Order: sequence, then structure tokens, then C-alpha cells
Amino acid sequence: MSLALSTQFVCFLLLSVAVLLGALGVVLLPNVVYSAFLLGGVLLSMAGLYLLLNASFVAAAQILVYVGAVNVLILFAIMLVNKRQPLRPMRALLLRRLLSVGVCLGLLALLLQVALTNPWALPGPPSIGEAALTRIGEHFFTDYLLPFEVASVLLLMAMIGAIVLARRDVLARDVVTGEPADQALLERQRPPLLSSQDGSTPSVPSP
Repeated sequence: MSLALSTQFVCFLLLSVAVLLGALGVVLLPNVVYSAFLLGGVLLSMAGLYLLLNASFVAAAQILVYVGAVNVLILFAIMLVNKRQPLRPMRALLLRRLLSVGVCLGLLALLLQVALTNPWALPGPPSIGEAALTRIGEHFFTDYLLPFEVASVLLLMAMIGAIVLARRDVLARDVVTGEPADQALLERQRPPLLSSQDGSTPSVPSP
């Protein structure tokens, strides 16, 4: 095995481990902010895997769209909403965990069967080099125009929903429950920065 192949194999192993550990952290960590950051790490690791496959455009799109837009939107929605709900005991928690583990193990077994039974060492299509960007653009605006536009509309709806959730306290009534919204946060008066404890403005000593 040459040095280039050895380096590529080591990079593939490191990126694969990063994807697996990050995905487990996204699912298992109780802090949703840490999960969102780990999701960004998973997406960056996947972009590295695309680079190993000589798919530079897909790697750049992965970083710009998923890491730079979707993951940042998730982080903003989490930090701006900051919705605290009282924890309640869940019914049949053990049964739910067993069902989740069973579904995950079934999917893992299916993926392992596909990975081990399919012949992957097949000659791929010839590389077209810089013409790949032109070919992708042609497919985006001809064959895949409708899915491309639907995806943009879905992202716009997600952004609008995050803004509505973050500014829910501005509304007179909650859009979900219909109860009057708490306006104390907006109506609270704050003292000026240059004020003393009794509320009077301190005098600035003359030089």
C-alpha cells in the first residue's frame, strides 16, 4: 500500500469515528445545545468524507448549506426560544427504550447486511473534472428544479417558524394555547446605566 492510500485510509477511519461518536452524542447527550454543536461536527466530518471521494462541490455545499445555514438556524432557534417545561414522568419508559433499541439494532443489521453483501469494488464513471459544476447546474435547473425549489421553501418556512417562536412574547395571546402572553419581559422598566442606587443621576465631577 502506497503512502497516499495509507493516508487516505487513516483519514477515512478518523472521519468515520468522528461521525459515529458525534451521532451518538447528538442522541444521548441531555443538553440540546451540545447536541446541536455535535451535529455540526458530524456534518463537517461528512464533508471530509466527500472530499475523500473527490466530490469537492458536494463537500462545499455540505458546509455552506447544512453547517452554515441549517445548523446555525437550529442553534439560533434553541437559544432564542429557551422554552422551559416542567419534567414529567413518562409512562412505560422501559418499553419505549426497548422499542427504540430494537428499531436501531434492526436498522444497524440491515445496513451491515447491505455493506457486507454488495460488491463495492466496481469501476465508477469516468471523472469529468471541472465540468462537474456545469453538469450539476444543468441538473438543478432542469431535472431537479422542483425538489430544489421545495427544499428552499421548506428552509424558509423553518426560518419563519424560528422567528415566530422566538418572538412569541410580543403577541397578545399564545398562538398555541390561546392564553394571554406574559408581557412582563417587554414592559419591565430598566434604570439607566449611569444612575445611582436611589435612582438619581450621579453628577460628573468637573476637572
